[in-house]
Amino acid sequence: MKRRDFIKLTAGLAGATTLPPLSAALAQSKAVFKASDVQPPGYPTVAATENLGKKLAAATNGRLTIQMYPSAQLGGEKETIEQTQIGAIQMLRVSAGALGPIVDDVNVVNMPFLFKSIEHSEKMMDGPIGQDLLDRVSANPSANLVALCWMNSGARSIYNTKKPIRTIDDVKGLKIRVIGNPIFIDMMNALGGNGVAMGYDQVFSALQTGVIDGAENNPPSYVFSNHYTAAKYYSLTQHLVIPEVLVFSKRSWANLSTDDQTLVKKFAREAQMEERELWKAYEREAMEKAKAAGCEIIEIADKTPFQRAVKPVWDKYGPKYQEMIKRIQEIA
Repeated sequence: MKRRDFIKLTAGLAGATTLPPLSAALAQSKAVFKASDVQPPGYPTVAATENLGKKLAAATNGRLTIQMYPSAQLGGEKETIEQTQIGAIQMLRVSAGALGPIVDDVNVVNMPFLFKSIEHSEKMMDGPIGQDLLDRVSANPSANLVALCWMNSGARSIYNTKKPIRTIDDVKGLKIRVIGNPIFIDMMNALGGNGVAMGYDQVFSALQTGVIDGAENNPPSYVFSNHYTAAKYYSLTQHLVIPEVLVFSKRSWANLSTDDQTLVKKFAREAQMEERELWKAYEREAMEKAKAAGCEIIEIADKTPFQRAVKPVWDKYGPKYQEMIKRIQEIA
């Protein structure tokens, strides 16, 4: 190489060092974040995430925007978690039930009859325990997710196509769909049913064809995913209160500036509170729609037999989460 060419080359390299690093350049460029949810348009978690996107777009003058894909357009929860882990999806609303097998610490909120009420679960989400659990998701090296906030999803109860469930004996032998988490399979089996792990996107057709006899979920999921048209008996067992988690792909998160990360977290916290109010109205609407359609809503007079029946689940999984369970139960 001639000396003058070498001088030109080194001068060019020296100039290159003054350019911003690639990640900083990306942070200032326009980005459209794919956001996924298995629930339909208008569902509280979908609406709250869309509102988050509008705030983000306004705050960044359109530099950062969110494109929402509801109704499992990008896949079921299992598939979309995997896509978020590799950065194909940036933002995902997922049940803590589906997240538990990936980040074991989260499984504590998946214990049956853990929360005394919805209000009890909200205090957990809003306080230091809620933040602690979100931080554990973000710190998990194999999850590749950043946990942004919690969202309400009410209490889960059993619905089926066969008969009203009034006592624990009525559960016996029914094939009931649960989220694919060992805790839930063991829980349903302990209640006397046959727990069937299945993606949420498959439940409606499985109810129609008799592959399963029923499922368990909150009123809005029961109604607005049309499960109520196939399963007319909805029994208020309220055996689980499982929060939702809004997560961001860690790979995509790394390309955001610190200021943008702070902005997303701020709007996510606001989304947590907004979704809660949307949820309450949506849940009332769901119950009214189910009753108007002739569904039988069964109050459970005494839940004690159900609570006693899941003791083997607590014996099996509880010791691992003993410290966190104690903290949650002590919430005033």
